[in-house]
Amino acid sequence: MIRLQKLLAEAGLGSRRTIEEWIRAGRVSVGGRTAQLGDRASRTDEVCLDGRQLDLLQHAAAAPELLLYYKPVGEVTTRSDPGGRPTIFERLPPPRHGRWISVGRLDVNTAGLLLLTTDGDLAHHLMHPSGEVEREYLVRVRGRPGPEVIRALLEGLVLEDGPARFDRISVASQGAHSSFRVVLREGRKREVRRLWEAVGFEVSRLLRVRYGPIELPRDMRPGSARWGDAATLERLQAAVRPA
Repeated sequence: MIRLQKLLAEAGLGSRRTIEEWIRAGRVSVGGRTAQLGDRASRTDEVCLDGRQLDLLQHAAAAPELLLYYKPVGEVTTRSDPGGRPTIFERLPPPRHGRWISVGRLDVNTAGLLLLTTDGDLAHHLMHPSGEVEREYLVRVRGRPGPEVIRALLEGLVLEDGPARFDRISVASQGAHSSFRVVLREGRKREVRRLWEAVGFEVSRLLRVRYGPIELPRDMRPGSARWGDAATLERLQAAVRPA
């Protein structure tokens, strides 16, 4: 028997974080009893979500799937939006089994690579800070940051939710608008933008070009999706597997 959130994540029903929210809200039951965080279960147990029994054996038999999506500016990464903004899920092809789980998020004004999988446990490991999975962005800022600014971003700053820094910064171009490639290993909300704002520079364009070992294909266009093959999925799994 394994922890309930891990069991449901492995079945592709959602990320561990999402499933933990379901459990806290009393939406999950095991054997007719409302589940609690820390409960354990197996695929043969009677597990229900909102009163509907889940077929965990069928979900477990399905091979995990992977989708690469080039998110355009203007779309949100939630399944619905109170403000009526378009969501990525309106555009995505449906998976063969399970449901798409977004590996992290991009804010509405950020474009670029978004990975989606039906393997909730893989999504959890790719997003969790302990995995230290690299995210790489192409950033354009207004102005020409000097060496002292770059040094501060690499050494680290204290944001409202704690210390943060870039692992690497390389110059792409400099002028009235300057472009950089930046790498960091966590995905806090608007972290790239907030780091640059903390040193006095406004981000005018932000594009995620890599997540872990997977790069945004050069021939993809905003709004397009591409199925990840078995080799690409294996590379992602290897990125979070202990050495």
